[in-house]
Amino acid sequence: MRRNLLPILMSMVLLSPLAIDIYLPSMPTMAAEFAVSASDVQSTIVLFLFAMGLGQVLIGPLADRYGRRPVAIFGVLLYGASSLLAAAAIEFHWLQIARLLQGLAACSTSIVVFSAVRDCYDQKEGAKIYSYLNGAICVIPALAPTLGGLLAMQFGWRSTFVFMTLYAMLMLLVVGYRLPETRPANTVTTGPLYRWGRYKPVLGNTHFLFYAFACMSAMAAILCYVSYAPVWLIGHLGLSELMFSGLFGFNAVFNIVACFTAPLVIRKLGNRPTTILALSILVLSAAITVAGQQFGPSTGMMAAFAFMLPMLMLGVGFSFLLGPATSMALSAFGERAGTAAAMLGFIQMSGASVLAGLVQQTNLTAPYAVALVMGVFPIGLLLMMALSRFDHWHQEQLAGEH
Repeated sequence: MRRNLLPILMSMVLLSPLAIDIYLPSMPTMAAEFAVSASDVQSTIVLFLFAMGLGQVLIGPLADRYGRRPVAIFGVLLYGASSLLAAAAIEFHWLQIARLLQGLAACSTSIVVFSAVRDCYDQKEGAKIYSYLNGAICVIPALAPTLGGLLAMQFGWRSTFVFMTLYAMLMLLVVGYRLPETRPANTVTTGPLYRWGRYKPVLGNTHFLFYAFACMSAMAAILCYVSYAPVWLIGHLGLSELMFSGLFGFNAVFNIVACFTAPLVIRKLGNRPTTILALSILVLSAAITVAGQQFGPSTGMMAAFAFMLPMLMLGVGFSFLLGPATSMALSAFGERAGTAAAMLGFIQMSGASVLAGLVQQTNLTAPYAVALVMGVFPIGLLLMMALSRFDHWHQEQLAGEH
């Protein structure tokens, strides 16, 4: 419908993964410079994702009320300003504040991107566009840490946030001059922005909650892996920033392959069986992680491989789970798809950030912390799926069944 829209949307959707992955190699250096603990620096990722989740509920209605373009421009401006604040932060709490603001900013642009797809494309075209966007998102974890590592080695960790500021300035020009207003003319723009009545039917649906928690558990495992990996590999095992970027990038490339394989698996097995397979992969990955720490090497590159190889399985489980679980969660809400999607994003991202933040307060080392999150929640969900009394929570559900 709007052929020139896709490159704009793809460039906008990169803001979120870029803000997570580009400074990962610098996290141990940042902890030393600010004289804070590793978990404090990890909190900057948790805060970013929490703000992204909260923004689903806060900013989503604003895009319907005031239009896509104003929210996109606001998001890009806030992204640039918060990145600059992070680059200039002298005290650690200013970096944390900057990351909260950056999360809200990235959420604003993400909401506009996915709303614009719904606005401009039919269901068949939209599915193809979403696949392109998800492909772009998957590529960033493979490339951004290497770019961030190179920048940090040459100019220091603050240069990674300067890079984000410059990218935001470029996106401001793109959005300002090229992004059309896509909000449909029949969009309801009156009435209260936020009301409990919009969310109650969604949050009262156990089928929705089951699959929303499944998404949350997978996202929490990925968040723990991403935030603990530099602390363990660089800080504990002594890998260089570039070596870390190479290992992390290899995992990301493997994850890209899993993302493109997932639709084939879902088509072959169906949504619910694929969800069971994905949860089982997460549990197996947790078991292998623990076994690797108990019986595997404890130093050097082999210890790094012992940590990273189960994370390949985590990426596969995450890729296989997210699509069918999202589809199952939203299946009964044809008339409230936007509200249900916003609540799903809130539970998935903010819930995952709270779980990861709680785990970071423990004394668990990185492998055991990631294994705990990878294993406990998927085991609980699989047990529920094995008990007939919970069938109405997880069995296939058609639109209109509440």
